[in-house]
Amino acid sequence: MPEAQIPQVSPPAKPVAAAPARKKRPRELAVVNQDGCTGCEVCLEVCPVDCMYVVAGPEYDVHKKVVEIDLDVCIGCKLCVKYCPWETIEMVNSDQASEVANDWTLRTVLPQKDWMQGSSAEVGEFFPTVFYGEKPEGV
Repeated sequence: MPEAQIPQVSPPAKPVAAAPARKKRPRELAVVNQDGCTGCEVCLEVCPVDCMYVVAGPEYDVHKKVVEIDLDVCIGCKLCVKYCPWETIEMVNSDQASEVANDWTLRTVLPQKDWMQGSSAEVGEFFPTVFYGEKPEGV
């Protein structure tokens, strides 16, 4: 009985396109004015994409913690703005969000991000929360 021959398959004529990393950048992004932030974490509870981090206060003082938003992850849903009891989060045009975040950030856990380059913000420590028991990757 002769052996079956496996047909040779040629590669596709066009390369297959890779899936995009992000469909589109939102028109507006949420930015925290840390001057008014109390670190109450209400915004963390409503964020559908977990783009918010709590930055520990100096010497890990829980009364001086603040929230920071990762602009690369924010989808512009506006829920944090709606539910912030201190009205310290604003939606900012995506083209200006990096500059505004750089100005409004007092302490950061994201110093490696583009928008934090050249900032006078103090590099703080990640503060574990109910949502993030351990420091997430990349923070």
